[in-house]
Amino acid sequence: MTSFTRLAAVGLAIAVSTTACAGAGGIGDPDDPESINVLMVNNPQMLDIQKLTAEHFTKRTGVKVNYTVLPENDVRDKISQDFTSQAGQYDVATLSNYEVPIYAKNNWLEPLDSHIAADPGFDQQDVLEPIRQSLTAADGKVYAQPFYGESSFLMYRKDIFAAKGITMPERPTWQQVAEAAARADGAEPGMKGICLRGQPGWGQLMAPLTTVVNTFGGTWFTKDWQAKVDSPEFVEATKFYVDLVREHGEAGAPQAGFAECLNNMTQGKVAMWYDATSAAGLLEAADSPVKGKLGFAQAPVVKTKSSGWLYTWAFAVQKASKKHQAAWKFLSWASGKDYERVVGLAKGWSSIPDGKRASTYERPEYLKETGSFAEQTKIAISSANPRDPGLQPRPANGIQFVGIPEFTNLGTQVSQEVSAAIAGRGSVEDALRAAQRLADKVAAKYRKG
Repeated sequence: MTSFTRLAAVGLAIAVSTTACAGAGGIGDPDDPESINVLMVNNPQMLDIQKLTAEHFTKRTGVKVNYTVLPENDVRDKISQDFTSQAGQYDVATLSNYEVPIYAKNNWLEPLDSHIAADPGFDQQDVLEPIRQSLTAADGKVYAQPFYGESSFLMYRKDIFAAKGITMPERPTWQQVAEAAARADGAEPGMKGICLRGQPGWGQLMAPLTTVVNTFGGTWFTKDWQAKVDSPEFVEATKFYVDLVREHGEAGAPQAGFAECLNNMTQGKVAMWYDATSAAGLLEAADSPVKGKLGFAQAPVVKTKSSGWLYTWAFAVQKASKKHQAAWKFLSWASGKDYERVVGLAKGWSSIPDGKRASTYERPEYLKETGSFAEQTKIAISSANPRDPGLQPRPANGIQFVGIPEFTNLGTQVSQEVSAAIAGRGSVEDALRAAQRLADKVAAKYRKG
């Protein structure tokens, strides 16, 4: 879905866990109120903050930051161990908008509202509303601050479309996308019409597919926890997705995730790609072969006004931490406007952790480097509605996921069934009948509860 697959794309699947020192890593003195331990995912922007902390944060505040940086799967396990037990070894950790409401409900996170109120310079209202909502729990309190955010949109080759006489609306329907994919298929030797994820995983195949289900009128569960995975709308959406990728999608689709589609798009093997807005910066990088050749459109729709997903890596404070004030100082800086300025000057404006603040999209320096996709990214994120992403009320928040702990396992198992259908090993109907049985078991637990 996001940082994990982005890492694979840029070759940064590494684990970083260095010895303790200010701004470098490891575990600091648990009794020092001005030393905090931060556990975070190892995506490129997180590695940037690790390098910038000592000079730009510790010097100003006196707060030492001891980082432990791990790959996504490892960091999720370690965060879960420390926060669920309330061991308090780590004061701050990176959580996504999937985990934050779940952790908050279990009383594992420190609510941030009092810190926000006492820090008007942070400007909470500048945080894009969907991002704010996604980090606000059912009790109405804020439990994390975003480091960066993303939605999903359609990326396409303007030059190919012009040569084939294809017009892409700014807000296309999925039917228009399918027609364009058919016409662009074979536009250049070896080029396919579109790339869509087919790799199993709740954050791989199921992320884009669930947005398609939403806009076709489907849902995983009704408000009263009735599983609807084999409903006509869910089946229609999944058949559409599977047929589109089988007929006009990339080679090796059942194994293709974010990284593979990024490579296909970069190498000119596909004319379109529906995926994370964060991909745009990689495609428009200075050394990208397709830089300047791309157009960007909003996530395709059928029955809804918008359909883009919503994801953010955010910093949250462990309830058991004894260093809430120092931790907030770090959150305020890492999620604040000034940090974007620091990164812009040090690393370049296209490298800032964007997608979280409205003011980002008013910075002339940023817009100069990202003008081809910045506005479409802002529109996509601002249009995302994690509380009401489809045509019917939902029992839990989430656009490309269902905000319950069981979804990681459920989504992954269902994705395996659908990926097999993409590979031609069975029908969509059979896949979703099997998926319905899995979803029924999850729903039954919540109906009893």
